[in-house]
Amino acid sequence: MVIVLSRTYFPDGTNGKLECEGKFICNTIELPWKKNEKKVSCIPEGKYCIRKRYSDKFKWHLEVMNVENRKGILIHPANNALLELKGCIAPVTKISGAGLGLMSRSAFYKLKESIYKRLDREEDVCLIVQPACSEQVLKL
Repeated sequence: MVIVLSRTYFPDGTNGKLECEGKFICNTIELPWKKNEKKVSCIPEGKYCIRKRYSDKFKWHLEVMNVENRKGILIHPANNALLELKGCIAPVTKISGAGLGLMSRSAFYKLKESIYKRLDREEDVCLIVQPACSEQVLKL
């Protein structure tokens, strides 16, 4: 399974759209791009593997593996990138501003359900992070 995250960058946050096989899954929010600095930047564009992960804070969620010079990059619910993220990716139902979204938990459960089915069958799940094409630019 390959999931594509197409991003649009803004000074105060990064907004994106997640798709699988051309089908829209959900929107995303992240921190702004700050040269992959730990805890203040979104991760670099590239291809990553996804795995299941459990923590007391987020319960069952997803982890983005093998991010250069970074650890603990997760996919988990959040509605405000600057206040709630430290490099992670948050699925959201609707974008409400740069790095801001609404109904994250709902979008996260939809994404998690789809990915966990594949991981439970021991299929590989890859995330491709890329810039958005001009026709994909999200309206704020």
